Amino acid sequence: MDQVVYRWINSTALLRADVEALVGVCLAIAVTVHALLRKRRVSVAVGWIGLAWLSPIFGSALYLLLGINRVYRRARKMRGRPSEAVPPPDADDAVVPETLWPLDRAIRRITGAPALIGNRVRMFRNGDAAYPEMLAGIRDARASVAMTSYIFRDDATGREFCEALAQAKGRGVEVRVIIDGIGGGYFRTPAYKRLHAAGVPAALFMHSALPWRMPFLNLRNHKKLLILDGRVAFTGGLNIAAANRVSTKPRDPIRDIHFRFEGPVVDQLVTAFTADWAFADGESLDGPPWFMEAPAVGDCVARVVTSGPDADVQKIEQVVIQALNCARRRVRIATPYFLPDELVTGALIQAATRGISVEVVIPAVSDHRFIDWAMRAHLDVLIRAGVRVYLDRDPFDHAKAMVVDDVWCFVGSANWDMRSFRLNFELNVEVIDADLAGQIDALIRAKMDLPLTEKDLANRFLPVRLRDAGVRLLLPYL
Repeated sequence: MDQVVYRWINSTALLRADVEALVGVCLAIAVTVHALLRKRRVSVAVGWIGLAWLSPIFGSALYLLLGINRVYRRARKMRGRPSEAVPPPDADDAVVPETLWPLDRAIRRITGAPALIGNRVRMFRNGDAAYPEMLAGIRDARASVAMTSYIFRDDATGREFCEALAQAKGRGVEVRVIIDGIGGGYFRTPAYKRLHAAGVPAALFMHSALPWRMPFLNLRNHKKLLILDGRVAFTGGLNIAAANRVSTKPRDPIRDIHFRFEGPVVDQLVTAFTADWAFADGESLDGPPWFMEAPAVGDCVARVVTSGPDADVQKIEQVVIQALNCARRRVRIATPYFLPDELVTGALIQAATRGISVEVVIPAVSDHRFIDWAMRAHLDVLIRAGVRVYLDRDPFDHAKAMVVDDVWCFVGSANWDMRSFRLNFELNVEVIDADLAGQIDALIRAKMDLPLTEKDLANRFLPVRLRDAGVRLLLPYL
């Protein structure tokens, strides 16, 4: 009897092993087929296929969770079909200086939008300068207030904004607020709940507890945007948080820059907001009081560039690469997180190799330790090519800006990393204006007092270098 039971157990175990092996082979084949058809980069495809065959169950599960770009497909499904608009013709536009015609032509083809003259732009440093102007604008609004914020804290600053928005709603102003589902607190979302309790129409962007929707990893709305009466707009890097009021000496101060726009470019900013509101809430906003004719008020040329894992995929990254390729003399960059992929790294190296002065400022210590480690892992190849890298001292600066040839500026919400370039919904503004370029350039130059050298990187202990290189493998998800 014991032998019969033993044989039955043994045969069952062998059958289970055969079934598991068959399932593993089927899963590995499925991953292989999908990766071959979907992954454009050879290294990425080889990595996933190798993992699937070495560990079929674990590798396939990981591929299902992280490797399938359902972000792109779901975003397109939610937004509908991408625009069928034909890009503008390649005729040189008189509003752009002749030296920038090649860059203008490229950006028009990337975005399908023209550069618009007649704008006025003002830069603010930190929430100390920007918040009072933004709050005054909300309190003075008479027709509409549209607002998007990645982070919206329920602290003293956040409550002040909630109160101003509620008061605007109370006096008959049309108000709409988008808060990112992750940046807004995810599980608690206190600012969203405060607005909702006050009757303010607010939406959480991609907020879901369902794991297959991958809310923790992708589809983040990283934009920061405030539009008042369809004629004035604020955008840049500022979230809504007391930490951005540096003069009040918060525990973990965050420096930043923000911009006030007036003029025709505001219409492009409204278009970006209404697309996101339809995405988050389903309501279509069209015509007054959202779209209002914004008259020319200045001489700045500006154009909005949005990017996200849908029809706008990689547009900000493409604009950055084109700007690097078209630079003639100098490129200065400030960013809190610097994790460019091979395409952007190659463009930086090529610019430096051509003799262009390329200078990058990053924080000596950011607010994410893992990102600090990963940033150090790829800087040596840039420094060897002639790119000058500087470390910015405390307090942490969240500002992101790019200046090319002392006239072309690129500002907004996007960091220089794969998350911003490929996964997040981001909004940047191209501005052609020597005065603004001078202001941003002066801000960047003031931070360039601690150069990072090849020797500094080489002197790291081997365990530190291995740690940094290992963390860099998580680059798409940092």
